Amino acid sequence: MSTVAILLCAGKGERLGAGMDKALVPLAGRPLFAWSLETLASCVAIDGIVMVGPVKMLKDLVAASGISTTKIVAWSEGGKERQHSVGRGLHVLPEGCTHVAIHDAARALVTVDVVTRVVADAREHGAAIAAVPLADTLKRVSLGTIETTVPRQGLWCAQTPQAFRRDWIEAAHAATKAIATDDAALVEALGHPVRVTPGDPMNFKITTAEDLAFAEAWLGRKMEREGSA
Repeated sequence: MSTVAILLCAGKGERLGAGMDKALVPLAGRPLFAWSLETLASCVAIDGIVMVGPVKMLKDLVAASGISTTKIVAWSEGGKERQHSVGRGLHVLPEGCTHVAIHDAARALVTVDVVTRVVADAREHGAAIAAVPLADTLKRVSLGTIETTVPRQGLWCAQTPQAFRRDWIEAAHAATKAIATDDAALVEALGHPVRVTPGDPMNFKITTAEDLAFAEAWLGRKMEREGSA
């Protein structure tokens, strides 16, 4: 058991307006989390998976999904904040795990290639995150008026998975009481370098109803293409 993925399926997803946990929202006929779970389960770079979220519902939905569960090594309820959920996932990691890949179920369109690249970079460098270069021009605004244009050179948009040596990420979580939305920031705070691995623009975070509709349309087209191949 070398690299274990923590799949974060907690979070209310209030901006989706679905009235349920975000990870359970239907996407193209399956719960949102099932897309990431299937990708992680089929990735040879991942040796085990820890599921974090509403355990009973997740177990029932996983059983009904038909996705292989052979890589699932532990389950844990989520915490109040994302950071707390990650901490609970770290707490149930199995013995023999040396590296941890943390992924948000809301990034349902992650690919095996992205996961594989991030894990490989983490194993070589100690820590790595998926990210894409910033494409848009940034403006710093005050009271509805532009103050300045921020140069975008060297700016990247962080994604997940984010993968780390187990001892680094455990120490990073133990060392902070602040709330962070990004695990790499906690590892950076300990002085460890974090490698940036090219991600994928389609590995976006599903946050709004519009995001969900876009992902649904994209998956529909993808399944049509695969069906006609």
